Amino acid sequence: MANTNVKVERRERDNSMALLHRFQKKVQESAILPTVRKKRYNNREDSKVKAKKGKIKRIKSGEKYEELKRLGKLIKKTKRTRR
Repeated sequence: MANTNVKVERRERDNSMALLHRFQKKVQESAILPTVRKKRYNNREDSKVKAKKGKIKRIKSGEKYEELKRLGKLIKKTKRTRR
C-alpha cells in the first residue's frame, strides 16, 4: 500500500480546532480512509508451494501421532482448571 500523506499548514490566526477541522476535511476529500479500511483485513493467499509444504507437515505430524498412539507412548494432557 502506498503512503498517502495529507498535509495541513497552520495559518496565522488558526486555533487548534480550526486546524483539526481542516485536516479532517482534507482526509475526507482524499478518500484515504475508505481505501485503507477496505485493505485492512485483506490477506494474501499462501503460494502453492507454501500450501503444499504445510499439507505435508500436517500429514507427517498425523503419522507421528498415530505411531505414538500405536506404541502407547502418548502423554495425556490434563485440562487446566480455574482456581
